[in-house]
Amino acid sequence: MAITIKDIAKAAGVSHTTVSRALHDHPAISAETVAQVKRLATKMGYVPSATARGLKTRRTRALGVIVSYIDDPFWSEVVEGIDEILHPAGYSLFVAATHRDRQREKEVVQAMVQRGVDGVILCAPQFSSDQSRVMQAYGVPMVIVNNEGASDAQYLVYNDDCYGSRLLARHLIDLGHRHIAYMGNQVGGRTTIEREAGFREEMRTAGLEVHEQDVLMAPGGTPAGGHAGTQQLLALSARPTAITCYNDYMAIGVYSALREAGLRIPDDVSVVGYDDIAMAAYLFPPLTTLRQFKRDLGSGAANMMFRVLDTRDPGGPQPEKISFKGELVIRASTAPLHQTEIEQFKVRHDVEM
Repeated sequence: MAITIKDIAKAAGVSHTTVSRALHDHPAISAETVAQVKRLATKMGYVPSATARGLKTRRTRALGVIVSYIDDPFWSEVVEGIDEILHPAGYSLFVAATHRDRQREKEVVQAMVQRGVDGVILCAPQFSSDQSRVMQAYGVPMVIVNNEGASDAQYLVYNDDCYGSRLLARHLIDLGHRHIAYMGNQVGGRTTIEREAGFREEMRTAGLEVHEQDVLMAPGGTPAGGHAGTQQLLALSARPTAITCYNDYMAIGVYSALREAGLRIPDDVSVVGYDDIAMAAYLFPPLTTLRQFKRDLGSGAANMMFRVLDTRDPGGPQPEKISFKGELVIRASTAPLHQTEIEQFKVRHDVEM
């Protein structure tokens, strides 16, 4: 049975009003009484009621976080960054996954509204605009992490995906690669569009043609998607010498498919990922990738949410967007193209290099 203020008051021999004031360090209550009440509260296991506190402050001190999948290692690190800010501030965190299912989206939104969360940090790619409008109609502010489906977002924290993809493509080009494949995620939304655009821009800047058969959308940004996509690439008449992956998670499947085909990384095919999830450094060989500052994305979103809540008024706070630029992390999955392969490329395409 939960301990109440009245239970503490009875044990301390004071009124429940005195207990309430003492727990909030009211100046009218003596230091001795404050210490006694707090000591009893701790001893008796008293936990303040979030509901009662919310009635007074109009806040529940709870925030919702919506992700696509709980087990995605990228979003796990983002959520850790969110929690690092929320926990010290005394906020509870409710995490729910949509599994990219519209019905689940509705259920998640209903659950968030029913819990009375102060706001929602949206980490779910392609979260429907209908569900976003429902939360807005209930007056639940939203901060969006990354730019998937966020073209009209007012409060946004995102990674510059075009910039990051250009860094990766430039790295491969500098190593002598000319036949470079881009493997996107067919359900990746705006992120895969931005990353593909960055790849194409850097190839164009280098004066290299992008052959459409070398750009494919794998069935998901997962190891299974990477495995299936690589099998498609290997079925082409001319195998690419390098593969740019939508993310590191997908690259795991690429590694598997290449090994099954008897190909070596990076001797036969160089591979780059995107995100720099924790396991990227422990693959064999360790994966060259684009490091996103995932915890910073999360902490940036949490701090932005606090600013939204603190400045909320009938007119609403000013829109705010924060962009992070990742950094290239070069590991052993990329290597210079063999001179013989360069000569073969020149013969096939009749170019001078």
